[in-house]
Amino acid sequence: MLASKGAVVPDSRVMMRTLFSPCNISHIPVISFGRKSSSKAYSAKMELSITQPDDWHLHLRDGDVLKTVVSHSAHHFGRAIVMPNLKPPITTTAAAVAYREAILKSLPANSDFNPLMTLYLTDTTSPLEIKLARESQVVFGVKLYPAGATTNSQDGVTDLFGKCLPVLQEMVEHNMPLLVHGEVTNPEVDIFDREKVFIETLLSPLVQKFPRLKVVMEHVTTMDAVKFVESCTEGNVAATVTPQHLVLNRNSLFQGGFQPHNYCLPVLKREIHRQALVSAVTSGSKRFFLGTDSAPHDRRKKECSCGCAGIYNAPVALSAYAKVFEQANALDKLEAFTSFNGPDFYGLPRNNSLIKLSKTPWKVPESFSYASGDIVPMFAGQMLDWLPSPL
Repeated sequence: MLASKGAVVPDSRVMMRTLFSPCNISHIPVISFGRKSSSKAYSAKMELSITQPDDWHLHLRDGDVLKTVVSHSAHHFGRAIVMPNLKPPITTTAAAVAYREAILKSLPANSDFNPLMTLYLTDTTSPLEIKLARESQVVFGVKLYPAGATTNSQDGVTDLFGKCLPVLQEMVEHNMPLLVHGEVTNPEVDIFDREKVFIETLLSPLVQKFPRLKVVMEHVTTMDAVKFVESCTEGNVAATVTPQHLVLNRNSLFQGGFQPHNYCLPVLKREIHRQALVSAVTSGSKRFFLGTDSAPHDRRKKECSCGCAGIYNAPVALSAYAKVFEQANALDKLEAFTSFNGPDFYGLPRNNSLIKLSKTPWKVPESFSYASGDIVPMFAGQMLDWLPSPL
């Protein structure tokens, strides 16, 4: 059982209603999205019921950190694509199966959370491993980390169109998605331009060379990425979008001094790029879906002379997404983004269960303690407007 410092993070599960107070009303009318309620005679409490979401990009780590953070995702999400960048990385199907068992053992009692596993692509990954992964029925993607691009990516790919060519061909044959961390690692390229250059030099040629390869461009951060995804064939190329890249821009890194808990990779970008992402996800496009990139690090590894990249947002992600869609007057499109587009792209059934999002202020804990330290979540100590809970 994890301990939180501050308020307790609520559970989650989801029909749009207006609740009236202080009057006692036994029959609560159902209203449509976008209806404006009057505040003259009563105060209104808004609730959304939506199909239980999935997280299509999640870091759970291992050991004590895994045991601490997995319950937050399990409370809110039905399934999650779990990233393979552990130490050592998950490069084989056998390792993925073992990691999945460790996750299942760490879940709260009676949880039906389903971790969907991935393989870490290297220069030496074999086509046979792709076949084994597909046959396992627990591996649902292969993650491409350019070597040195982010946390634990030192074993990543150095020669995509050379050494990895046979593996990419095998992935096409088995309809195995390639999940891409879209940044070049050339130190001569400005860090704020690395996604754009990756698209131009690697991703665009990859899609042209393998038009039948399913590709997810993970955690997109720029207008350039939005335009690229929208230019591709629908159903073949899609993108996950994080809460941090929807609500923060690069100013958030430096307000009042450097803010290490807002530091992630790909790094936050200019406001025009944040606005492009918001427009993309609230447009109703099927090409974009929820992927938190929730990435826990011990506080000491964030608040130090060389802090780790990663934002721990699992407890607050749904609250943040709901706020983005509310501000864009697009709450009617929230469910597709959180719950439909991802499983549809992966060819998986949509969840049957529901969760509720209530317009109820709640306070985010300052931190979450585990055996070796504590983890600071996104929006630590702040009040959020939308409260997820089970139905």
